[in-house]
Amino acid sequence: MITRKEDLSPVLINVGFGNVVAAAKIVAVVTPGSAPMKRLREEARERGKLIDATEGRRTRSIIITDSDHIILSALQAETLAQRFTGKSEA
Repeated sequence: MITRKEDLSPVLINVGFGNVVAAAKIVAVVTPGSAPMKRLREEARERGKLIDATEGRRTRSIIITDSDHIILSALQAETLAQRFTGKSEA
């Protein structure tokens, strides 16, 4: 599990609009444009494993977790990757 050294709490990644995901649970962050990603989204919706964190905005990235949940985010995949690695967005 990814933790902060100073307090040993799980690292949380902001996926937009105040929604956070535990970094240790993230398997992949992908862009939503391809047909396989659209199928992945629909299959997750049918199984009840889809979490929409877009607040009604356009989906710009799809987060895949180790628990087989699919999280939709309105943030670009590159932005989430920067947050995941801890690099600044400037």
